[in-house]
Formats: sequence, structure tokens, C-alpha cells
Amino acid sequence: MNMLQGAPWLLAHKSMLTVDKPHKISLYGKDYVLWKDRQGNINALENMCPHMGAMLSAGWCQAKPDGSATVVCPFHALEFDARGCTILPGSHKQTLPQLAPLELIIQGDFIWSYGGYEPKISIPNILNEIAANYELVGATGECSIATDLRSMLLNMHDYNHQNGTHRELFKITEVQFGNFIDEGHHSHAYYDMPTAPSSLQEKIKNPALSIMPKVLSAHLENHFPHLVIFHGNLPAGTVAQCHLFVPESETSTRTYVLLFARLKHPLFRLMRKNFLEMVNVVVEQDANILSNIYPNAPQKIKLNNEVGMDWVHRNFDSFPAIELPNLSTK
Repeated sequence: MNMLQGAPWLLAHKSMLTVDKPHKISLYGKDYVLWKDRQGNINALENMCPHMGAMLSAGWCQAKPDGSATVVCPFHALEFDARGCTILPGSHKQTLPQLAPLELIIQGDFIWSYGGYEPKISIPNILNEIAANYELVGATGECSIATDLRSMLLNMHDYNHQNGTHRELFKITEVQFGNFIDEGHHSHAYYDMPTAPSSLQEKIKNPALSIMPKVLSAHLENHFPHLVIFHGNLPAGTVAQCHLFVPESETSTRTYVLLFARLKHPLFRLMRKNFLEMVNVVVEQDANILSNIYPNAPQKIKLNNEVGMDWVHRNFDSFPAIELPNLSTK
């Protein structure tokens, strides 16, 4: 199955990593241990200890006087530095590298990787631009979903599912599609979503409903295959809700959201937790529907406004090339 080898993947934002604590990540069917030291350096190694196969991500980090850190195997306490070297007990001599590092590309607080493959498309600059102009509210919704990358992206570019999958959360009554602008691996989708009135009880249960407009206008900016950004103007301020995707394996895709905002009033900062919880529910709802779809089901009917899904299929099938037609005319 095509996992688009040669595309860049955003493994994490630095804020998602705890200093001197190992984190497990998966990419292209391989597991890695990722850690951040006190100097802010990010390191990644193969996750399997070369001695007896223990997961290094289940171990701990050993801080060094200079602020660097090694990752320690939980089985026999072997320490591995960023190059994958260790010192065997009793030898007092450093070994040659025993574990292959995962090549990382650090741009500000963003941690990218091509997973060891030759780059075929470049890393977009959009997240750096957002970080320079917005405040990071936080990361949320991180989970692994038992679905392939194509199915995940088809769901994210299915503009007809908002009043089905997310109806209860936002009280969306319908989707009024505007237009789709195709720029190859970059695209924009615009549509409006009228919402039903919320009762006081519903607003108490979900405070975010109190700032929802009567018509939620969506501008989705898409960067194939790793990123979908929801640009929204709310009474609370302007938001950039960045959905990220990482192919863990042929049958598992990791997703998470980085939420950025320009808040209009300091009081809205008190609702940061509510914003993050609401986005987390969005991810949970998408994960739930993906787990309730029959795999490889034939699509016997087609709805209006599936141009985003056509865009996904087109780019998957032609990757890394971009083929005509220009889908914005459909």
C-alpha cells in the first residue's frame, strides 16, 4: 500500500515533548524513540535495544552535566547517546553506533522527518508563518487510528460529513459548499455551515457553543498529504486549527491537532481548555466514524461537492507528480 514515501511528516511540536522523557513514535512501519534534552535538542533512534529488543521508549533519559541526555533501556540500563552508541558494562569504552538515528529536520518548534527516504516534495512554510503571527493554544487530539493514510485523508476532505459526524458537537444543520481552488499539492476549500440554536443547558455543558456564530464559515487550507488547516473567524478571535497526519504503518495513521489563535479579549484565554477539549472531540468523532466503516467498500453513489476527495485520490495516484485536470473547475 502506498504510504507516500518521500513526503515530509510533522512528527511533533516541541511543546508536545517533556524534557528528558522518551516518547515512542512510529513512521512507515518502524518504531523510534524521540527525546528532548535540557538544551532543547531533539534526538530520535530506532526504538529496539540491540541487546535483547526492549523498547527504549519504555525506559528513561539520563541527563548529563552539559544539558544533553541519553536514553536508557529499561531492561539492563544500557545508555544510548544521540548517535546510537553505548558503553558496555565493565568495558568503559564507547561502542560504535548500534542504532540508526532517524534524520530530523527542525524548523523552529516543528519537528519534521522524511523517514529515511529521499525527499520528493518540500516542507511547506505555512506553519512557520502561523507560528510567527498566532499564539499557540496547545496540542490536542493525538491518537492512532486503525486506518490507512488514504482513508484518513478522504475523511478530512469529505466536505459533506460535517452535519453528520460533527452534528451533535456544533449543531450544524447543513453544508453550503462554496468553491475549491486546486493548486496541485496545495488547495483551498470554502463553505458555510448554518447551526441550530443552542439551549442554556447545552451551552453550560459545552461552553464553546456560546461563542459559535449562527453560520460557521470554513476556509480549509490543504497541504497534501500531511496537513489540513481550518482558518476560522469567531467572536473570540481568529483561529488556525492545524490537523496533522503521520503514516505509522499501512493500517495505522496517527493524527493530532495544533491549535493557534489570535484572541480578541484576555477573558477568552480562560476558555483555552474548552477550545482544546472541543477540538479533541472533533478528532474522537472522526476516529469513531473511521472505525465504523467497512474497509474497501465500493462507492456505488457519489454526492455533490466531493471535489476534495477527488483531489486526494488524484494526488495519491500521481504522487509525487501533479496531474490534470484542475479540480477547481468541477
